[in-house]
Amino acid sequence: MEAKINNNITVNSTISLKGIVKAIFQDTVHVQIGGKIITMPIADYNLLKGDQTPKSES
Repeated sequence: MEAKINNNITVNSTISLKGIVKAIFQDTVHVQIGGKIITMPIADYNLLKGDQTPKSES
């Protein structure tokens, strides 16, 4: 018996990962995801979207 698995891989697809911002230096952001710290350029700020908490109005 043979199982058919159809997995499509798309180039330039979007993924979502949650991480902790560890540092911001000049033009890079260092984010910890799991046990790894990755560096992303701030120029790609469209890729960097975080949870936003609404500000309370006083």
